[in-house]
Amino acid sequence: MNFKYFIKSVVLSLVFAAFAAPLTAQQPKETPPPPSEPRSVEIPTVEEVKLINGLTIVIVSKRDLPLVTVSLLIRGGAGLENSSHAGLANITADMLTKGTDLRNATQIAQEMEFLGASFFTGADWNSSVANVSVMRDKLPKAMAIMADSVLRPTFPADELNLLKKQRIDNLKVQLKQPGPVWNYVASRYTYGEHSNEGTPESIERIRTRDIETFHYANYHPKNAVLIFAGDITKEEGIRYGRLFFGGWKSPESSATTLTRKDDIPMTRPKVEPSETLKRMLVIDLPDSGQAAVGYARRLAEGRLECFAVEGEAESIKIRCETNEIYNPSLVLNSVLGGGYSARLNQEIRIKRGLSYGARSNFDWRSHDANFNATTQTKNESAAEVAELILAEVEKLTSSDIANSEMVPRKAVVTGGFGRGLQTNNGLAARIRDLYLYGLEPGLLNSFIDDVGKVSSDEIKNFASRNLKGGDLIIVGDAKLFLDDLTKRFPNRTIEVIKASNLDLNSSDLRSGRAR
Repeated sequence: MNFKYFIKSVVLSLVFAAFAAPLTAQQPKETPPPPSEPRSVEIPTVEEVKLINGLTIVIVSKRDLPLVTVSLLIRGGAGLENSSHAGLANITADMLTKGTDLRNATQIAQEMEFLGASFFTGADWNSSVANVSVMRDKLPKAMAIMADSVLRPTFPADELNLLKKQRIDNLKVQLKQPGPVWNYVASRYTYGEHSNEGTPESIERIRTRDIETFHYANYHPKNAVLIFAGDITKEEGIRYGRLFFGGWKSPESSATTLTRKDDIPMTRPKVEPSETLKRMLVIDLPDSGQAAVGYARRLAEGRLECFAVEGEAESIKIRCETNEIYNPSLVLNSVLGGGYSARLNQEIRIKRGLSYGARSNFDWRSHDANFNATTQTKNESAAEVAELILAEVEKLTSSDIANSEMVPRKAVVTGGFGRGLQTNNGLAARIRDLYLYGLEPGLLNSFIDDVGKVSSDEIKNFASRNLKGGDLIIVGDAKLFLDDLTKRFPNRTIEVIKASNLDLNSSDLRSGRAR
């Protein structure tokens, strides 16, 4: 080695060591400071107008950028479809972009792309939506395409067949994976529902007439809310709403604001189970790379609490408000599984390295809700993870939450809320959520304060009333964890169903059994 370069390398090594030594001797960093007080969020004024055809138009003017989002909410989703045709709401929404009398699917996509617009349609359990975001000066042209797609779809047979094939192929792949199988099983076993994605068998049954019927019954102005968010005035929103949707008509049999007495959606009686765990189910999926592990519970309370209002003798009106459990549930979810620092992720990933992530979630309906706490792990650690999930759920039902934990977890909820309002799409989504349930848009202004008032006692009472009596479900290679599961839960009956015998179209989950 050249002597000059040798001396240079020695000197550099000594210099590096001199600087590195103090670093290794540093004391551990101090605990990060606590979160600051929640910042107030400036909510734009929400203005509402109803057209003569029954369509509600909502305008939220936000003039900082020349962008506009137009979101059409349809109060009808997978909850209105028959389980034998599960996936119909989703298929109907997707088919809106596949052709009209004026444009085929390619032309719709190309024209929206030429405008620089983002256009999507979709459906979940509660609702369907068509959404377009575009520059302000291109809004009329984008809305013309959007209205044509929603009001005058032709549902071409070739496009339907292609969409069905794509969905079925995707489902066949997904249903070989433990995570998707877990979701489907929980829908049937715990929630008593079908999956809004459908199954290969239910998708295959869907015909053009089914889509036409669903569209006719649900896509009409009395069942819709047209939301404008962004660089648009109230006058412009009303003008565009009338121009593109003013001629839209509702079927004569569409719902009105009056409800028969025997149809009142009152809150169900609340029954508090004595034990957290009700049932245990294992779906044996041989040779699966991982196991999906989760706790699932159907809540008897939902997003709304409804009251009868005096009316005529044969019919009455219903007034609904946000259920008092809703805000405590948001904070509870943040504590349990709403992010990297939440308890499930702390216990399962950070402390033990048993998963890449663990989370919890509430899926709200008007008068009930679905809760789950889930993760994926090695098959060999599935039983241990099941025990950890159950322990964290039980802890919420019996223990107080320290203020040092409550404050940052509330900050996660309010911070996410505030960030969501910074974009037109996020703002429109919040407005859609309120109008879906018939709630006052003014709730946006009180949200941060309402979350801040949630107490540890409220969370514990909510958990005790609503999270006990659920099901522990594991999907994975049973031979690798079933013995351990039996040891950890010695007095529990564990039902095992082989994946090859699983029928996701059956309420019993077993092939060849009663439908």
